[in-house]
Amino acid sequence: MKYKTNRVPGKATKKDLKFTVKENTTLLEFLMLSFAGKSRNAIKSLLGGSLILVDGKLISQFNHPLKVGQVMTVLAEKVAPERPMIGLKIIHEDELMIIVNKHSGLLTNSSSKERVKTAYAMINSYVQKTSATSRVFVVNKLDRETSGIIIFAKDEKTQKFLIEDWEKSIPEQVYVALVEGEVRKEKDSLTSYMKQSKALIVHSSQNETYGEKAITNYEVFRRKKGSTLLKINIETKVKNQIRVHMQEMKHPIVGDKKYGAKTNAIGRMALHLKTVQITHPATKKKITFDTEIPNKF
Repeated sequence: MKYKTNRVPGKATKKDLKFTVKENTTLLEFLMLSFAGKSRNAIKSLLGGSLILVDGKLISQFNHPLKVGQVMTVLAEKVAPERPMIGLKIIHEDELMIIVNKHSGLLTNSSSKERVKTAYAMINSYVQKTSATSRVFVVNKLDRETSGIIIFAKDEKTQKFLIEDWEKSIPEQVYVALVEGEVRKEKDSLTSYMKQSKALIVHSSQNETYGEKAITNYEVFRRKKGSTLLKINIETKVKNQIRVHMQEMKHPIVGDKKYGAKTNAIGRMALHLKTVQITHPATKKKITFDTEIPNKF
């Protein structure tokens, strides 16, 4: 549907139409007056098609009351329905970033088999509650089986700032991992060079020409019979580096069958990104986000 009318400038797309309410009424009555000549069914199709916002919130009830000063927006494109936050919790939000705690079993973003039930889809849906044109950008990814902190930027400039100089923008990432066996050394640093095979398995070598350099530091947090809880800090950003280094130590992560685990006592892979320190893109101050160690660990 195309409309000819005077628009109130807004933050949405140029094609969206905005109207300011001049007197108290209902949404259907206001739409009928705003688009005189259009049929009642055509007007109702806007409501049923997720195309009407009132003060930035999606409204579909035809008898929704409008008050003087409210702003109604007719969207040029349908708003994606909000996805429930299942397996995800927002722990921080500001004008540039959203920080979440992801549960094990949830993808960070879409794959060939799953496009809807992902952390990205849920957070994207969340920001579109206030603006249909909003979107988020992934800064760090966690494997489906790994739980913990994921950072989403609200614009590409923020994403670029956080990703391009990773060591300065994300100076600290602290994981906890429950590994098989009792680790003897209280602390150690592991360095190797890693490359992913065509079968999507990451392999490690001491040959510095083999692949990307990976540095993983660990210290023992707690020992118990048959397993050890480690605190792990990574200095590099190499895919699966913790999982591969634990396998090389002959102490694979509990539940990580892909990289050598023989046990799965807690019903998931026991790796969690607990703490992340970020240099804030606006203030340039370091802020730290922390989560609880999963109870099963």
